[in-house]
Amino acid sequence: MVAIFDVKKIMLTGFRPTGRLHLGHLHGNIKNMIKNQNDYDNFFFLVDWHALSTEYQNPKNIKTNLLDCVIDLISLGIDPELTHLYRQSDIPEIAELTLYLSVITPLSWLERCPTYKEQIREIKSKDLSTLGFFSYPVLMAADILIVNADIVPVGEDQLPHLEITREIARRFNFLYGNYFKEPAAMLSQATRVPGTDGRKMSKSYDNAIFLSDDFDSIKKKVRSMITDPKRIHLRDPGNPQVCNVFTFYKLYKDSGIEEIENRCKNGQVGCTACKDEIAGLIFDSLKDFQTKRKELENNIGYVYKILEKGKNEVREISKTTILDVRKKMGID
Repeated sequence: MVAIFDVKKIMLTGFRPTGRLHLGHLHGNIKNMIKNQNDYDNFFFLVDWHALSTEYQNPKNIKTNLLDCVIDLISLGIDPELTHLYRQSDIPEIAELTLYLSVITPLSWLERCPTYKEQIREIKSKDLSTLGFFSYPVLMAADILIVNADIVPVGEDQLPHLEITREIARRFNFLYGNYFKEPAAMLSQATRVPGTDGRKMSKSYDNAIFLSDDFDSIKKKVRSMITDPKRIHLRDPGNPQVCNVFTFYKLYKDSGIEEIENRCKNGQVGCTACKDEIAGLIFDSLKDFQTKRKELENNIGYVYKILEKGKNEVREISKTTILDVRKKMGID
């Protein structure tokens, strides 16, 4: 009698090592990763080549930021025993696959990407008029297809990038025969976490609350948040739906949301009191994480061993993919 084993689907996601992780990362997709890591074959990696696309003028901090990011992920609950945790630049096959995919990707697909347009518009401190930044979605497609991932946890803003990956996979399969899967999105409940200024939380926008921030830093940042602009006096009725602080209540309170909403509408509590309450909830939720993080900072050798293990595992898979792709394209 032949035993039949369930083959787990592959889940993949990447993180830009441009600094410490913040609440946007946590609620955007890390919670999904932790929740589902027992159910998938997990590939979680640090996209240092992607970071170079915006930090190429000052790349010296990428390595330090990368280690900070790995420490954050493990401290949050990403299990290295269940996960291939690796660095993008340790897998040269990704760069080779990017080249092959770029020759079949129409420029129009890249030009219509809304994230590209948004960052060009919003980030004025850096020159992003480069081929590397423009072709970001092709490199992202190579990241995903090099291991033929089934599932990609993403925030709402990354859906257009993932759709380009799906289109590239379809085009490759049409031209050279079926090989790549079309990866599906795994959307988190909180797909877009607002920063202190109301825009998407991002280090690039200088509006982020970092997971490693102390209480005073969190309190100061939350107090700067935009609330209902029409609410001038303490007892004025407010509109929670236009208040960034109320968004965080929905993230950090399992119950009592209706009561919080009503007290705002009825002018029963001031905005500063709400902000201080939210700051406390955020900080309390991060205490265990911050304790674990300090332990790992004092054991950096363990972090390097995890990355080495991930590199060796993923390179074996990537080499097979590249050999297959070369054969499909007739250049082996």
